[in-house]
Amino acid sequence: MLDVTILPILSDNYAYIFKIGETVGIVDPGEAAPIIDYLELNNLKPDYILITHHHFDHVDGIEQIKSKYNCIVIGPTAEQSKIYGIDKRVCETDTLDINGEDVQIIETAGHTMGHICYYFKNSKVLFSGDTLFAMGCGRLFEGTAKDMFHSFKKLRALPNDTTVYCGHEYTIDNAKFCLSVDGDNAALIERAKEVQTIRDNNKPTIPTTMGLEKKTNVFMRCDTAQEFKKYRDLKDNF
Repeated sequence: MLDVTILPILSDNYAYIFKIGETVGIVDPGEAAPIIDYLELNNLKPDYILITHHHFDHVDGIEQIKSKYNCIVIGPTAEQSKIYGIDKRVCETDTLDINGEDVQIIETAGHTMGHICYYFKNSKVLFSGDTLFAMGCGRLFEGTAKDMFHSFKKLRALPNDTTVYCGHEYTIDNAKFCLSVDGDNAALIERAKEVQTIRDNNKPTIPTTMGLEKKTNVFMRCDTAQEFKKYRDLKDNF
C-alpha cells in the first residue's frame, strides 16, 4: 500500500516522499535540504525520484539528492534535455512497476509541453505536478488552453476516489476565483469554508480527490476548450 508524506518546500511548493513496503521515492524535489533532513531523520534511503516537469522549483534538488543516495531519476521523455540526471525517460505509452505498484504515465501538456502525471493505479493516487491543482489548473507557460483542456479530460476519466497530490499550495486563491464564476455552487461554497479553516491552522489543503475536483473545480467542469480558455484567461487576470 502506498504511503505518502507531504513536505512543504520553497515558498509554496510541495514535494512528496512515498513508500511502498521498503521502497522509497521522492516526487518533484525542488529543494534538497528539507528532503534530505526528512530522509535522514527517518532513516530512509530513496530508490527513485519522479519528476513531472522541468521547472526549477520541481527539479533543483535532484543533483544533491542523487549524488547522496544514488537513486534512479525518472522523468518525461519530452523534457529530458531540460532535467538533470534522468536515468529513465517515460511517456504515455509506458508504465512503471514500483515494488508491485502499477504506475501509469499520463501526458498532460499545457503548463509545459512535456509535463506528465503519475497515476498509481493500485492505490488510486495521482501526483499531478502543476497540471491539476485543488480547485485550479497550472498556468499555460508553454501550451494552449486546448492542450490543457485535453489534459484535464484525461484526468477527469480517473476514478472519483483517486487521491490527488499537486505541486503547490494555491487552494485559497483558487477557491476565491472559482467562487467568482461559480458562486451558486453549494459544494464549492462549503469547500471554500473548509479550506480557509485548514489554512488558518497552517495545515496543507492537499490532498484532494478527483470526485471533489469534479464538483468544485471550474476547470474540471468545463465541457469545451473554449469554455476552458475563457476561465483560464479570467484567472490570469484575477
